Amino acid sequence: MIAGPRRSCRPPSITCPKAEPMTKPVYTLLVEVGRKAGDGLPDGSTGAGLLCYTSGKDEAEAVRETVAILKDAGLAPLDVTGYGTLEERLAEGQDIPEEERALMARAEAEDSVIVAQMEPLFKGASCADDGDD
Repeated sequence: MIAGPRRSCRPPSITCPKAEPMTKPVYTLLVEVGRKAGDGLPDGSTGAGLLCYTSGKDEAEAVRETVAILKDAGLAPLDVTGYGTLEERLAEGQDIPEEERALMARAEAEDSVIVAQMEPLFKGASCADDGDD
């Protein structure tokens, strides 16, 4: 067998377009997790709320990836609320700080799940509570 450059079966006049790198949108997700042995959450907490930025071809994929990563990390995801992409949030009139935009850009560049904030929950509280009673 003789090694050499690979030959193409394509006529020389036909060229393939260069593939553009595919970027996936980044979704803002709020994940409520319950307790699980060894989860590292504070004593007395009933769970936690995690603010995540996750890249995905669509929101369903972003949710699946986030839940899988959190399970691998020893957490017990119970509920996920999606808040949309940066563009969707801006269209709704939300003010997105630069720090948050930087985390979204990192999630996109790394095609990853970024946990931006984790807030422990205690008896009688949930992720939806805003403290105004």
